[in-house]
Formats: sequence, C-alpha cells, structure tokens
Amino acid sequence: MKKVMVLLLACMVLLTACSSGSNNKEQTASGGEGDSKTKEITIWAWDPKFNIAALNIAKEAYNAKHPDVKVNIVEFAQADIIQKMNTGLNSGTTKGLPNIVLIEDYRAQGFLQAYPDSFTDLTGKIKPEDFAEYKIGPTSYNGKQYGVPFDSGVAGLYVRKDYIEKAGYKLDDLKDMDWKQYIEMGKKVKEKTGKDIITLDPNDLGILRMMIQSAGSWYLKEDGKTPDLAGNAALKEAFSLYKEMMETNIVKANADWSQFIASINNGDVATVPTGNWITPSVKAESSQSGKWAIMPMPKLPATPNSVHATNLGGSSWYVMNIPGSDTAADFLAETFGSDADMYQKLLTDVGAIGTLKSASQGEAYSKPDEFFGGEKTVSNFAKWTTEIPKVNYGISTYAIEDILAVEMQNFLNGKSLDQALNDAQAQAEAQIK
Repeated sequence: MKKVMVLLLACMVLLTACSSGSNNKEQTASGGEGDSKTKEITIWAWDPKFNIAALNIAKEAYNAKHPDVKVNIVEFAQADIIQKMNTGLNSGTTKGLPNIVLIEDYRAQGFLQAYPDSFTDLTGKIKPEDFAEYKIGPTSYNGKQYGVPFDSGVAGLYVRKDYIEKAGYKLDDLKDMDWKQYIEMGKKVKEKTGKDIITLDPNDLGILRMMIQSAGSWYLKEDGKTPDLAGNAALKEAFSLYKEMMETNIVKANADWSQFIASINNGDVATVPTGNWITPSVKAESSQSGKWAIMPMPKLPATPNSVHATNLGGSSWYVMNIPGSDTAADFLAETFGSDADMYQKLLTDVGAIGTLKSASQGEAYSKPDEFFGGEKTVSNFAKWTTEIPKVNYGISTYAIEDILAVEMQNFLNGKSLDQALNDAQAQAEAQIK
C-alpha cells in the first residue's frame, strides 16, 4: 500500500509540474490567451516624440474598429531593445518579448538572418509593392516579407539661401549638383561669408552611406554578407571626396549630436545634407524662417548610375512568432500597412514621412512650408523616396563602419586609398563570418 501511495503522489507531482510549465509558456509569450489570436498585444519602440507618438495614433485608429483589442505600448531606448531582443533570442525563449518590435533598417537583416523562425511572415498581410522599393530590401528575407516599412530616411540638401546667394549661387544651380561642384561651392561660400559648407563628426560616416547608396552600392555585396570595400568604386570615390572636403577647410567638425544641431541653429554652416528627420531641429530656430530651402542631394560625379536621391536611417515594424501574432499582424496590416489617412495625421502631428506610396497623394503631403519659403517640401521628399536605389544593408553596417572610421583617419593621415580599403576589406572578412 505504501508503494502505491508513493507512486500516486509522484504522478501527481509530475502532472502538476507539467501543467505549470505549460501555463507559464503560454503566459510569458504575451500575457494573453496563449494562442495566435489573443486580443492583447505589446509593442516595443523608442523615441517618445516620434515612434511612440506614431504608435499612439495607430492604436487610436485600430481601437476605433477593434475596441476589444488591448494594445500595450512600451518605450525603451533603441540600444535596450537590441540588447533585450538578442538576449531573448539567443537563449531560445520568447519569454518577455513583445508581439511587435520596431527595428532600425540597418539592423533588420541581422535579426532576420539569425532568427528567421522567430518572426512572422507577413507576405499575405501586406503588399510590398505598396511601399517604396528601397525599403523592401531590409524588410524581406529569402523571398518572404517580414517587416512593415515605416518611416523614410530620405535625404535632402538643407540650404541657407542667404549664404549661397552671397557666394553668387541661385537655388537652381543646386538642382543638378554633384559632390565636386558642392565642394567648389563650399570654397566660395567660405571665401564670401566665412561659413563652412557642412558640419561632420569624424567618427560618424553617415555621409558615406548616403553617397554610396545614391549609386546603388553598399558596404556589402548583394548577398548582404560578403564585404565589398576594396573593389567598391562608389566607396572609393566617396572616400576621396570626404578627404577633399577636409583638406579644403570647408568642414566644421562636431563631436556629438548637440554640437551638430548647434552648428545648424547658430548659423555656422551653409548646408546640411542629411535625412528628413532633421527638419524639426532646423525649424526649432524660428528666427531663421524663410532663410532655408531643401534641394535634391548631390550625386557622385564619377559613378554613372548615381542619382540625386538617397537615404539615411529609417525603421520598420516586425511581428514576433509568439501568441498574439495574428492580432499583431492584423494591427500592422490595418494601420501602418495600408491606412493612407492615418499617415496624414502621422505627418501633421509627428512629422513622420511614411513610405506607403498611397500616403503621398494625401493633402498633408502637399502643404507648403513657410519656413522653407513656401516650398512643398514633403511632396519633394515623397518623390525622392521613390527614386532611392534599393540596396541590401546586410547584417554588419555598424561593424564595418567602425573599421572604415579607423581607415578613414589613416587615409587622411597619409595612407594610400587603395591600401586603406584593402586593409578594411581584410579586417571585415576576418570579423564577419
């Protein structure tokens, strides 16, 4: 009898343990019903004034049609999101991860290639052709569409009209400008006004990214894995132009974001070639209203396929393969994936220029901006967005850029260009496997 009782107790303990484990697995995924149709979802993003604000607009639009769905929006710094995602996915558990996560386009392939089974295939939920073509590269993998493209990092050349006019230029002169002509303009602006043409952080090579993407080139080959530095003609030209800018004494160096913004708002520079997300920072100095214009980006002079359109930054939304994935996918499909009217509000209230093509036909996109002389700046950005060359950012943008930053300094200090890029190629090949 004692043996039978012991056996029964052992079985009860085992059943209890199994039941507890099953429940924990369901609850930790999303805190919901434990299946893909759970009516509560959690979303992670960074930047309360931009991405979080955009999410709140999307939440309001979605809940108007689906009041039974609870949408939890959680703000983390981007670095914290990356760390939490890597920790969770490396451990092989989805415990504590969100239903939807915002990932920067430069980092997306790193997650998709390393953990493809952890993300939901959204091919049947959204239509890739509805978005700017260049955004499909980082958001898709192996023929499947995993991301819902969000904001555009489309770049423009922000110009102080008063400075360039003192140097003898008109805005029309900048419509078909290449980087060589830009440098020549910089010399004249410095001579006539004492102002630098641009401000750059030597440790931030974002300008190289913009230069080479305008030619459909990147740090990696089309497979997104093989380093393409030593034989990259566009990158070689970009390196040479960067050095020429530095040696011509037309660059105001900055060490961080605050110095970068100060150079703009204090009137220290004549132009700012960067992503459209800088607009609110430029407009923050209201006394300069009417003095600025936004022109197309310069192109590479020696690369035949370079265009006046490129990108810097941008991010997209992804659904995790955890309970609630159906609801999460539906949320994205109905909001960021198709709601052109919502994008009008995103632009008006948040300043977010989306990459959904139909949104660009809306009223908000065609409004003139008096700060920029009455130009329809957003309409121009939307047009340039459609012209940005599509490239595969791959898995190692920042790792390679760390290598290039060192070799750029070596190049500026006398190392030959070919040697600098050959050494960068060797380091990248050793590091990226």
